[in-house]
Amino acid sequence: MNLIKLDQMLTAFFIEDIGDRDLSGDSIFSEEERGSFTFTAKEEGVFCGRSVIERGFRLVDEQVTVAVFKKDGEKVEAGEMIARIHGSLRGLLAGERVILNVIQRMSGIATAAAQAVKKVEGTGARICDTRKTVPGLRMLEKYAVRAGGAFNHRTGLYDAVMLKDNHIAFAGSITRGVEQARNVCGLTVKIEVEIETKEQLEEAVAAGADMIMFDNCTPADIKAWLPLVPAHIATEASGGITLENLREYALTGVGWISLGALTHSVKALDISARVEMKGAGLNGAD
Repeated sequence: MNLIKLDQMLTAFFIEDIGDRDLSGDSIFSEEERGSFTFTAKEEGVFCGRSVIERGFRLVDEQVTVAVFKKDGEKVEAGEMIARIHGSLRGLLAGERVILNVIQRMSGIATAAAQAVKKVEGTGARICDTRKTVPGLRMLEKYAVRAGGAFNHRTGLYDAVMLKDNHIAFAGSITRGVEQARNVCGLTVKIEVEIETKEQLEEAVAAGADMIMFDNCTPADIKAWLPLVPAHIATEASGGITLENLREYALTGVGWISLGALTHSVKALDISARVEMKGAGLNGAD
């Protein structure tokens, strides 16, 4: 993860949430008052967001001390303590919600990725994500996918060519689309072609695609068409794939399976903030 970008992202998040000041915390507590937070998992899952906790609180309180007890990608049990943070009450309260929001989402993605990876164990298929990420959060979400044991597909429009149905329709054919992309991008950029029929598959192979995506194809079709793909061309299945039918797709022999659900509709992992102050324990509410 690019830590410079992470600091910039967290700074923007804090500016959005805090504005000019935390009216609640600043009204009640002085700059000198100090206390501690503990972050605790309320359900089983895979933790992700260590750097977010360590760097996030230091952006709002340079004197804070942070102890994170879990590494990214480690499993957490319900009731297990993830981190303890000690610093000014103003800083703790100002940073709490933003940091919790981010690590809960990242941990939810890591948990979903780990579940998908487990589903395809022993098949040879590998799980990857898509570009279906929340705008502004892609670096964090794709990092969380890796923490869960899966892989990243292209990061954005700039690091690989993917000719989808609309590209092909505008270009006139798969052959023309691949030829034009190859002439502009050169040999170092991979070209993936999305296909839905056997005829499209044969054209993509003949055109010299580096990767074939079987889009919204049934497992039976993929299994029947895979022998038509030379060994040097990577294969991917995508579209309509869920945890329930994931293994069926993996057993077709396809090399990669991309899941938009890892990021676009993931459930955040439930993590609570408990304040330790003057002998009282209070769960963070909002």
